Amino acid sequence: MKTRSVGIVGGGPAGIMAALEAARCGAHVTLFDTNAIVGRKLLVTGNGRCNISNQHATADRYTCAEPAFLEEAFSLCGHRETMARLHELGIPTSSTPDGWCYPLSNSAAAVAQTLGAMLNLAGVATRLKTKVADIGRAGTRYALTVGGGEQKVIVDRVVIACGGKAYPALGSKGALFPVLERLGHSIVPIRPALVPITAEVKQFHKLQGVRLDVGLVLFEAERVLGRSVGNMMFTQFGFSGPAPMNLSHLVSARPGKQLSLSIDLLPHHHGQLTDLIARWRSREVPLGVVLGAVMPPKAGPVITLLAGLPHDVRLADLSDADVSHLLNVLTHLVVRVTGTRGFRFAQVSTGGVPVTDVDPRTMESRILPGLYFAGEVLDVVGPCGGFNLQFAWTSGALAGTGTAT
Repeated sequence: MKTRSVGIVGGGPAGIMAALEAARCGAHVTLFDTNAIVGRKLLVTGNGRCNISNQHATADRYTCAEPAFLEEAFSLCGHRETMARLHELGIPTSSTPDGWCYPLSNSAAAVAQTLGAMLNLAGVATRLKTKVADIGRAGTRYALTVGGGEQKVIVDRVVIACGGKAYPALGSKGALFPVLERLGHSIVPIRPALVPITAEVKQFHKLQGVRLDVGLVLFEAERVLGRSVGNMMFTQFGFSGPAPMNLSHLVSARPGKQLSLSIDLLPHHHGQLTDLIARWRSREVPLGVVLGAVMPPKAGPVITLLAGLPHDVRLADLSDADVSHLLNVLTHLVVRVTGTRGFRFAQVSTGGVPVTDVDPRTMESRILPGLYFAGEVLDVVGPCGGFNLQFAWTSGALAGTGTAT
């Protein structure tokens, strides 16, 4: 019986998992990647620790055109199945109390090294520093144009796992999207996601580098687009950190629109502040001392300035209207949003092949039999915290096994 040949385009987490599963199903697998090592994009995940998954990676935490697509995919290969497979591959993991999962090594480099070794053991042929420039039909098979165009590799099945446009220095430049369009797929515009948000922040210049937990509401005019709670850092151009980055795909999809952020600086400690104010309301305690009890030292003077109050004013000298206004500033600080940073600063991109074009059980194209998709090439985006890596593992595993059908 002839062995089925499978070409995997892209050596990131989705492509690696697809290659391993296709090989386990008995296929002759060739993995192509433009980098010198497989898993290079893994090296930048989790600040080098590799935030490998999240215990709460369920369909409702992601944005895509068809939530039922993710529900079915995760029912076949979700977080639990992925952790078991990684453990089998020699990558044991642990999780934080909030569900963020990391390898026990706390090393993305170690994960990439292990996966590279597993590819070799599985008999996967890895062709590194090799660009797939074009994909065409060769009867019922596929012809991959590689090596500057002078060579064609004929395979029975193709898995496209070449990413989107985030981290272009690591090889994700979106070069195959025009090819996929020519083959008949529609392509949702590619935009940065999980990227810092830019905003009019001149009034916050003294807070650059300050981190704190916030609650955010993103508005387009008066319409709420999204909400997020988590850590945020003030920067010279706007806001970074998980809370704003989780909303960034909504911003990048609306260039030129009237967008604003309402910032709650006390999403977890509002009650503590109001209790302190009530306890010391009639005493000669400086307002700055009270604010310093619930937020970073640099934040208090900026907030009192925005509220039009002296930082050293005594609580006893504040009117009820002053206190009400101060609390409103602390919990409803409105800032005009101007956009996002570019692909170079994005953890992932949004856009690409819409999931409506793909079978969620196998990741096979509904348009072209024998063509499969995995990872960031699909128009799926999750929040910070291992969600996007989990989708890469899930879609890669399903695409790899799908090639055996």
